[in-house]
Amino acid sequence: MTFGTPEMLAVLPELVVMGMALGLLVLDLYLRPDQRGITFALAVATLAVAAVLAAVLVPGEARTLLNGQFLHDRLGAVLKVFLLGGTALALIYGRRPLQRLAMYRGELFILMLLASAGMMLMASAGTLLMAYLGLELMSLSLYTMIAMDRDSIPATEGAVKYFLLGSLASGILLYGLSLVFGASGSLALDEIAAHAARAGVSDPLLVLGGVFVAIGLAFKLGAVPFHMWIPDVYHGSPSPVTVVLASTSKLAAFALLMRLLVGGLGPMAEQWQVIAGALAVLSLVVGNVVAIAQTAIKRMLAYSAIAHVGFLLIGLASAPTSGYMAPVLYMLLYTLMGAAAFGIVSMLDRDEAPARTIDDFAGLSRTHPWTAFLMLILMFALAGVPPTGGFMAKLYVFQAAVEADLVWLAVFGVLMAVIGAFYYLRVVKAMYFDPPERTLGPVGDRVAQGAVSVNALAVLGLGILPGPLVELSLFAVAGI
Repeated sequence: MTFGTPEMLAVLPELVVMGMALGLLVLDLYLRPDQRGITFALAVATLAVAAVLAAVLVPGEARTLLNGQFLHDRLGAVLKVFLLGGTALALIYGRRPLQRLAMYRGELFILMLLASAGMMLMASAGTLLMAYLGLELMSLSLYTMIAMDRDSIPATEGAVKYFLLGSLASGILLYGLSLVFGASGSLALDEIAAHAARAGVSDPLLVLGGVFVAIGLAFKLGAVPFHMWIPDVYHGSPSPVTVVLASTSKLAAFALLMRLLVGGLGPMAEQWQVIAGALAVLSLVVGNVVAIAQTAIKRMLAYSAIAHVGFLLIGLASAPTSGYMAPVLYMLLYTLMGAAAFGIVSMLDRDEAPARTIDDFAGLSRTHPWTAFLMLILMFALAGVPPTGGFMAKLYVFQAAVEADLVWLAVFGVLMAVIGAFYYLRVVKAMYFDPPERTLGPVGDRVAQGAVSVNALAVLGLGILPGPLVELSLFAVAGI
């Protein structure tokens, strides 16, 4: 294996993130508790620099480097920019809440960088080994961050559930990857794709391996019936960590799905397309119906995240015919929406306690009109109301389903979107029509409030002018 200038430039964003994580591990030993702002600033700066490098070093054509382990292409570059940017926003949103929870420590910032490195490896995996390595690096970091709020019983419970169920899902995925390796005789995704094109469904070992891989990926995405961990983990996790769980970790799971199913098992798309369609229907029904009964804001958004996985899977079920632009566009927009929505929830505080229920938002428009307006935009976007970015994301997904002759699936998705609008409008109703009982206000510095404002307004702007993000999505999937 050679490691020259092309390889160095391709993996430079990953090297920056990993190198700084190791550097902060040493630096944090010499900082006093009142100097944690230095570690925080360096972590955010590292993520920003790595995102810029990923954007600048976009290759003209896809290349396989490091003996096939690393795939340097447009899709990986675009996904890494959003992964790094979303994680940086999570840290910015969570600065004050982390201080309140006594979690404003170097360990958390280092784990954020390690989780980001794992996500980046998932986005550029060229082999089964690299894909699994990135997944485990991300997962282990998330397990630890969730459990860092040791005085919180819900956080501890969520961490244990996520660890146990995540380990089970990782084992299922690893078993599936081993079957795929046994059938194809290679770890490289391009060679697996070549074997799948030759053998197809006539190779039972490859088919069985593909089913286990799909199950493992469905768990990481939170698709029904592998969703049981999401409500408890989202609800119990410290809110700043929930921002990462709901946005960038989902995008990383989508990146892994694109690499393994599209890149490795793409010739068998007709088979896993059926699985994606079935999971989409189940996720839409369970996510939207159960969310209606929720009173806790984070549990409601958790079930809505399950429903959004259903919309994503509609795009994937349609992709072999219509292309992969629609699901990529949907995930990029959902990353922005999820980061901003959970970011606002993490920044809201009532009587020194975080906002927990929908009723806590009562009268927010009277006490903090700008924050209520931002939350209004995000609720409308998640519901798919025009002219927000959420509407455009659903529109392109439904259009892809129609082009793939899956009209029934598009119609079903529209009906589920109408049902889902109810629980989002409950939040809007509480903010604008219910009288305030106690003061609920943002707990965050000006930088965090400015960042979430830009984030939410970007969601609105991309609904009015979706062209740039559509072009970026087409650019990312070119050559797939």
